[in-house]
Amino acid sequence: RARLLALTPAGMAEAQRLKAASRAGLAEMLQPLPPPARAALAEGLATATEALDPPPVTLTPLQPGDAGWVIARHGAVYARDEGYDASFEALVAEILAGFLRRHDPTREAGWIARQGSRRLGSIFVMAEDAETARLRLVFLEAEARGTGLAQRLLDTALGFARAAGYRRMVLWTHESHRAAGRLYAKNGFALTASTPARAFGCDVVDQTWERAL
Repeated sequence: RARLLALTPAGMAEAQRLKAASRAGLAEMLQPLPPPARAALAEGLATATEALDPPPVTLTPLQPGDAGWVIARHGAVYARDEGYDASFEALVAEILAGFLRRHDPTREAGWIARQGSRRLGSIFVMAEDAETARLRLVFLEAEARGTGLAQRLLDTALGFARAAGYRRMVLWTHESHRAAGRLYAKNGFALTASTPARAFGCDVVDQTWERAL
């Protein structure tokens, strides 16, 4: 058996009174806080809400402010995980500056993976020549790895490159990025060059991968 319950008009009025009193009480508590502290509190509450009820992950075109995040996260994560020096962050900044200056939306694109207010990853397609697209700045935060998001980003980039009329795609990475190498091989990329080098303050092995579109 089931019975539908509803508030009486008097109950509705009391609920509205309680809500108004709660809002007034919160406003009184927050009033002494300076604006930066209020903003930090709001951001923390939003993060907690998203953690309890995660929104779906979406892929959106690059928006104002995203480029700075891409640069900062590449610099911080690769310094932590690979020991790269600041010259890597400078390279990422140069790549993105060129992309933003010359951006032709029919030939080049970048996407950010977002979950609510959080950015989780990035991927870019940039023009190498009339028939060749270059995959660049593929990045995932640690918590997003192993979730299928990398494949989703790659599928989006490949689909854009085909629709733009490119006939092949190339990319540059390092041998130490083994998970990325497995993803590329799984998606039809072939390793065409592997060369020891010194870059970003480290001994690395440069790799070039490519595939037909």
